[in-house]
Amino acid sequence: MSDKASIQRQLKIKSGAAKRLLKEHKSYILEAEQLKIKLDKFIADNAENWDIGNTYMALTELQVAAEKNPELVNDEEVLKTKDLLEEVSI
Repeated sequence: MSDKASIQRQLKIKSGAAKRLLKEHKSYILEAEQLKIKLDKFIADNAENWDIGNTYMALTELQVAAEKNPELVNDEEVLKTKDLLEEVSI
């Protein structure tokens, strides 16, 4: 019986961890999208260099954090953000 209880406990823990990672992943994607929109708006409005640079740095930091997470390395949104950062930095 304890083996069954142990397995059930591990399943509960691991499924909770998976839910947390999914929630974190979704929040990264949402934050990245919001920062992309903000950056595009600054560029379109010819905002001050400080505003553009600050938003670019925030997006870059988020990108680096996402790349360090093994679950997000090959994620489509992470790759799109990387491409956007390369395009903006040119």
